[in-house]
Amino acid sequence: MASIANIVDDKVMTNCTKEKLILFTRYPIPGKAKTRLILELGEKGAADLQEIMTGFAVLNSRCFSSFSGVDVEIRYEGTSKSNMLKWLGEGIKYNKSGYGDLGQRMCRTFEDSFRSGYERVVIIGCDCPGVNSDLLLSSFKALKNNDMVIGPATDGGYYLIGLTKTSPELFTGIDWGTDSVYRQTIAIAQDRKLRTMQLIELSDVDTPDDLNLCRDMKLISPNSENIISVIIVTLNEQANIQQTIKTASKDALEVIVADGDSQDRTVELAQKAGASVFVASCTRAGLLNSAVLKARGDILLFLHADTILPDNYAEAITNAIQSAAGVAGAFSLGIDAKGIGIRFIEKKANLRSKLLKLPYGDQALFMTKDNFLRVGGFADMPIMEDYELVKRLGRRGKVITLPQKVKTSARRWLRIGVIRTSLVNKLMIAGFKIGISPVKLASFYRNQKKRYHNTERKDVENEPTLLRTERSR
Repeated sequence: MASIANIVDDKVMTNCTKEKLILFTRYPIPGKAKTRLILELGEKGAADLQEIMTGFAVLNSRCFSSFSGVDVEIRYEGTSKSNMLKWLGEGIKYNKSGYGDLGQRMCRTFEDSFRSGYERVVIIGCDCPGVNSDLLLSSFKALKNNDMVIGPATDGGYYLIGLTKTSPELFTGIDWGTDSVYRQTIAIAQDRKLRTMQLIELSDVDTPDDLNLCRDMKLISPNSENIISVIIVTLNEQANIQQTIKTASKDALEVIVADGDSQDRTVELAQKAGASVFVASCTRAGLLNSAVLKARGDILLFLHADTILPDNYAEAITNAIQSAAGVAGAFSLGIDAKGIGIRFIEKKANLRSKLLKLPYGDQALFMTKDNFLRVGGFADMPIMEDYELVKRLGRRGKVITLPQKVKTSARRWLRIGVIRTSLVNKLMIAGFKIGISPVKLASFYRNQKKRYHNTERKDVENEPTLLRTERSR
């Protein structure tokens, strides 16, 4: 993955109205996906590989987009838009790749994009796991001073092509699927006098000989060692972060803190507590996805900065994943405050979580990294990203709510009141279900917080959770 600092520094070069990244893929139907690998992997195994490689490409693209502002679109075949949304989620444009051979489909995609006002467009396949944010950043940079950028594949084709204008000749008369595709394309570009930048050579995964690349990257046959990576997103959490990390570190391989440019001592204290920390300005979903690409564990645990895990949490998670065959899960909700209203909120939340299989982020969501990659990570939304991810995972299998309770800060309930907080949460979910834009929902949520936050003393925000609770009783 690219250095996040580098991407943020280069943010000025991008504009979501001018640049677009397009992924070409096929829906993973057994017998119709990765057909050249069916003899080696079987129909289901080949489709599984198609699924996880596409998910991995989408995750990398979402990370890049969240820091650069480049739009992302998927051109797909073999299914409907609704199925693509159920698989890979919100925040991406979906369009069928349409009729014709690969060249005709790519040419039409470029024409559609330039007609829509984009000035720099890059197309990638989902067969090359080496495509990361560094390479995507280099590609869009190259298009600032070149007509074309191209990434040669070891099999004689190419894994990436980017243009600044429509060039139908590049896609005409090419022997698609042969080892002469790249050579023929470069010859046409030279004949047309296109200024071209060549990227590094990478390997696609199309034949049995290519599978070792996926094994090395743990995209297939991952080791189930039940090693947990804890991921925490922070923003001005100096009052809570050290205790949260201390508790989480007991049973985890690592604690990764993705900080959204805190203005207090959060980063310093997180590092002192032993966490691996990186800082960037982007959406919460972008931070979460970027942290996953850094994670070494085969189980991911997404933890809020003001939430304390229960004792022996790792054993509970691994048992749930193994014995209960869960695709994902969370702990029961415990709120760090007294009162009938708080206890009612807990019971209601835990009942909803168990019956509807919809735990929320403050319950410490967990899942295998394999399942996370298969669905392409968190949708890059300004709010509701955890809810949306759980909905997608729930279509794949069982979502478990464990009886053990986390202990989460009561601050958001105490700040504006239990009833108001519950009402706002219900309105957010209802709005999302009926299709209100996450951008509008996020604006509504921020306005509700500001309405009551402005009446508090600024220094109260940085007091320990228990002290704030005592003041509010």
